[in-house]
Amino acid sequence: QVQLVESGGGLVQAGGSLRLSCAASRNIFSINAMGWYRQAPGKQRELVATITSDRITNYADSVKGRFTISRDNAKNTVYLQMNSLKPEDTAVYYCNCYSGGLNYWGQGTQVTVSS
Repeated sequence: QVQLVESGGGLVQAGGSLRLSCAASRNIFSINAMGWYRQAPGKQRELVATITSDRITNYADSVKGRFTISRDNAKNTVYLQMNSLKPEDTAVYYCNCYSGGLNYWGQGTQVTVSS
């Protein structure tokens, strides 16, 4: 079992930056797929970015070139660096991992981008 705790959300002006962190309750070295998703009000949850244990990354088209996902296995933490934020990036951001045949989610952290 894995517990995920996100942090780093907040209110920022358009063009600003935030870094989200996702701390896992156990060693993530063996967890292949970890990622970030987001859900805006009235919309479905969508993929933002994923990273494998080999550090292969994948991004939604809407965030390519602005967001960077990374992982620090020694700290059991996954990060999402978000630059050049836009109002349409406003959402609750969730950390996710897939381990032992199960999907795990954090509680989410709110990101609000003002215009």
